[in-house]
Amino acid sequence: MLSGKREMQDRKIDPKIRSKKRLRRLVLWLMVDLTVAVVVFALLLYRPGSYDPSDLASENLEPGQVSTYLTHELSPGLYNGAQRGEPFDLVVTQEGINEIAESLGWPKMSQGVMLYDPAVVFVPDAVMLMGTADVKGVKFVVTIVLQANVGDDGLMGLQVAKVKVGAMNITPLARMTAQQMYLQQLGNGVDTDSMQVKLLAALLNGERFEPVFKIDDRKVRVEKISVCSEKLTVHFVPCP
Repeated sequence: MLSGKREMQDRKIDPKIRSKKRLRRLVLWLMVDLTVAVVVFALLLYRPGSYDPSDLASENLEPGQVSTYLTHELSPGLYNGAQRGEPFDLVVTQEGINEIAESLGWPKMSQGVMLYDPAVVFVPDAVMLMGTADVKGVKFVVTIVLQANVGDDGLMGLQVAKVKVGAMNITPLARMTAQQMYLQQLGNGVDTDSMQVKLLAALLNGERFEPVFKIDDRKVRVEKISVCSEKLTVHFVPCP
C-alpha cells in the first residue's frame, strides 16, 4: 500500500520539476568532478621550494665537460683511501654531486618524456633526486627520496622511500612498476652477482646486499652511511 501511494505521488510531480532536479544533480556532480580534476592537476604542477636547479648548477662546468669534482676529488679520495688499507671516510658534498649530475648530459628522453634540470639535495637521513619531466609540453617536477643503511648483519639496503610528481605521492604505483621492471630484467638473463644488478635489486625490489667494492687491487666494505644537510659521508673499512 505504501509503495503504491509513493508511485501515485511521484506521478503527480510535474515532469518539469523532475527534469530540473536531475539537471541540478548533474551540474552538482560535474562541479565535484571539475574540482577534483583541478586539485589533482594543481598537485601535479606543484613546484617544491627545495627544487632550484639553477642555484645548484656549477658555474665552472662547460657543456659536455667531465666533472672536475669527480676526477680531481671524489675518485682520488676513494682510491687513496682504499690503498692505505685503513678505515677512512669519503665525504660527498651536495655541490660536488650536483656538478657530477650536471655533467651527465641533459636533456634525456625516456619513452616520450624529456627529462632535464636534475638536482640532488642532501637532507638529514635521505637523498632527494629531483628533476623536470616534460610530457608533451606540460612540465612536472619529479622527486625521488632515497634512504640507505647498513644493518647489524653488515648488509646494505637502498630504499626508495617516496616518489612524488609535484606534490602528489605516487610511491605505491612507482614501487609496483619498479618491481615489474626488476622481474623483467631477471627474465633477460642478467648476471645477478654483478654489483650493478645488486644495486638495481636493492632499489627496485628492496633486496639487501653485501656492500663490498673492489677498487683496483683492494677491497673495501661500506660500514656506515650518514646523510646530513648538504653532505653525505660513507665510512669504509678494508676487506680481506
